[in-house]
Amino acid sequence: MNKIGDKIRRLRDQKGFSQESLAFELGLTQPSYARLEKHDERISIIRLIQIAKILNTTVSELIDEKTQKISNQNNNEIANSYNVDTINTIINADKDHISTLKEEIQFLKNLLEKK
Repeated sequence: MNKIGDKIRRLRDQKGFSQESLAFELGLTQPSYARLEKHDERISIIRLIQIAKILNTTVSELIDEKTQKISNQNNNEIANSYNVDTINTIINADKDHISTLKEEIQFLKNLLEKK
């Protein structure tokens, strides 16, 4: 299930942005941006912050983060667990994104060499 990507797409449509215009604002190509909406695990935290600013919303809104009252004792345990999981997710997503970018660059180089 692609919750974040779907939420971004819905908000983008509601605000009247095309994929091309949002991609331009983010410094991406339209196909690269489209992949972010389809495969939201590739969205880095920095990119998520940029998208939230453009769409005039918050990162919490994009990820449907629910706020809860938690006792102070459990709060630190949850925060530590969340940070480790979040950091690992970001690292893996960034590695995948870099790999994809390398493939795209190689593809474009090959196209240029053929001309």
